[in-house]
Amino acid sequence: MNPRQQEYFREKLLKWRSDILADANQTLANLQEETVKEPDIADRASTESERALELRTRDRQRKLIGKIDSALRRIDEGSYGYCDETGEPISLKRLEARPVATLSLEAQERHERREKIYRDD
Repeated sequence: MNPRQQEYFREKLLKWRSDILADANQTLANLQEETVKEPDIADRASTESERALELRTRDRQRKLIGKIDSALRRIDEGSYGYCDETGEPISLKRLEARPVATLSLEAQERHERREKIYRDD
């Protein structure tokens, strides 16, 4: 991967991280502001369900920030864009679609097939 491509992905990852953090701050503000007690039990249940969904979403995004930080470290180390399993380059199309990808498409498919075979139903 050439330096121009690395810089493109660095900027893309930094913007993505910034957007996630901005959303998280907005969620925090909303949760602090929406402490009104709902008199109706159905309204209260609906509000609690919405809050739980929002918190699950934020937890997933917190984990995604870790992956983004890891991808940024790989850019700094020069290993970004190479498959962790095979060492082969990850296609630019795959990185464009999933900038935090650590496996090539073929390695990811093998991983998912193994996971499907050995998972507990």
